[in-house]
Amino acid sequence: MSLLRGINPNLRNIRNSELAPLGMRAWQIKDELRQGARKPYKELIDVSSADPHRAGVKPLSFVRQVLAVCYYPQLAKSDKLPADVRQRAQRLLGTCAGGSAGSYCPAGGIPEIIDIVCEFISRRDDGVPSYPENIFITSGAQRAFVEILNILVNTLRSPITGVLTPCPSYPPGNMAVVMLGGAVVPYYLDEEQGWELKIDELHRALESAKGVCDPTVLYVINPGNPTGHVQSRKSIEEVIRFASEKRLFLMVDEVYQDSVFEQESRFVSYKKVLAEMGPPLSHTVEMASFHSVSKGFIGECGLRGGYVELVNVDPSVMRNLYTLMSRDASTTTGQLALDLMINPPQPGDPSYPLYNEETQYIRATWVQNVKRVLEVLNSLPGISCQPVKGGGYALPRLHLPPGAIQKAKEVGMLPDYFYCSRLLEETELCVGAGSENGQRESTYHIRLCITTSVDTMEEVLRRLTSFHIQFMKDFS
Repeated sequence: MSLLRGINPNLRNIRNSELAPLGMRAWQIKDELRQGARKPYKELIDVSSADPHRAGVKPLSFVRQVLAVCYYPQLAKSDKLPADVRQRAQRLLGTCAGGSAGSYCPAGGIPEIIDIVCEFISRRDDGVPSYPENIFITSGAQRAFVEILNILVNTLRSPITGVLTPCPSYPPGNMAVVMLGGAVVPYYLDEEQGWELKIDELHRALESAKGVCDPTVLYVINPGNPTGHVQSRKSIEEVIRFASEKRLFLMVDEVYQDSVFEQESRFVSYKKVLAEMGPPLSHTVEMASFHSVSKGFIGECGLRGGYVELVNVDPSVMRNLYTLMSRDASTTTGQLALDLMINPPQPGDPSYPLYNEETQYIRATWVQNVKRVLEVLNSLPGISCQPVKGGGYALPRLHLPPGAIQKAKEVGMLPDYFYCSRLLEETELCVGAGSENGQRESTYHIRLCITTSVDTMEEVLRRLTSFHIQFMKDFS
C-alpha cells in the first residue's frame, strides 16, 4: 500500500487504461488456443496495431541479410549472399565501435548514419538542406517524441502546458503528454470530409483551453494515424501559418510517409513546405519531425529505430536536448535498420531486383487490402468507413443500435469496447476500440490494421462480417 500511495499521480490520469484488458485478453486467448482449448477458430488474429510482420507480411530480404552479416560477420566470406549485402554490412560494421554491432553507440546516434539521414531528408525534400547537428537518432520515434515533450512541458508553470492533439490520435502520444504533466487539448478531425484537419477547429480548440492550460505545442500526424488521411500542401501551409500566428511549437509525426495508397495523394513533408514558404516563416517556425523503421515497407517494429529532426530551435535548447538524449544511447540494431530503410538498394545493385519485387508486392498488397476493406465494410449495415489514403489503419464508424449501447452501459463498458470484446470472444479476432484513439461524443469506431498479408485481411473481413451481421440482429 505504501508504494501505491507514492505512485506518480500523472499515471493515474491516463484515461485509456480501462482499454488495456482487451489486449491482455487477446494474449490469454492465444495461450488458451496453444494449450488446446476448443474455440470457434484455431488461430487468434490481432489487427489492433500496425505490426506488418505479426500480420503475415514477410520481412525484406535485403534488410535481414545485411543484419545477419552484421551479427555474424563470418557470413561476409560467403558468396551465397549478394555482394552489395556483404559490402553494406562491412560498411555499417565500420561505423560501430570496435567493428561490432554489440558495442555502445554515441549519444544522439552514430555520426555516419546521421549523415545518411541528412542525405535522405535533403533528397526527399528536393534539396532542402538538413544538418547533422539537428538530428537525433533514438530507439523509435516514440522515444524521440517523449524527449521533445520533456523539454516543452513545464511542470512548474501555472497554468500547465497544453498540447493541441488530433482526435482521433495515436494513444501513446496523448499518454506521454499526461504522464509528463501536460494537458491534452483535442482538436477533432472532420470525419465526414475524410478526416480533414480544419483550421477553424484548431481555433476552437485553442479557445477551449483558456483558463485551463497554456497551449504551446501543436501535434500533427501526417499521414493520419489511425485515420488514414493525407494532408494536401495547402492544408500544411494553413497549419504552419496557424502555428506561427499562435506561437506554437510544431511536432509532426511523419512515420507513415512511405505508406500512401491513393493515387491522387502524395506525401509532402512539413519541413519542405515550410522551407518553400520562405522568410519569415521558414526562419521562425519551430518544428520537430519524426520518422521510424517500424512503418512503411520495412515494418521492423521490434528493432526500435527512429529519428527526430529539429528545425529553427534555439541553440541553447538544443544543448539541453543533447544532455537529455545522452541519458540513453539508441540501439545499434535500430540504427543499422534505419540506414537500410533510408538508403535501400538502387538500380544496378545486385540486391535491387529482389528488393524492388518485394516492396512492389507489399505496396500492391496494401492497396488491395484498402480496396477490400472499403468494399466490404461499406456494404454492411451499421458500418461506414472513410477513404484510407495512407497510414496503417482503417477507422470505420459503428452505427450501433440503442440496444447494444444500453447493454454496454449495463456491463460497465464503452459501446465500442463492448463490440470489440464480443468480437474477440466469439471470433478470436482482435481489433482496436476507437475510444482508445479518441472520438467525438456519441460516435463509435473500431481500428484495424491494413498492413497485413492478403490472406490475413480476407480472413479478418470474413470473421468481422459474420460477427457484425449477427451482432446487429441480436441488438436491433
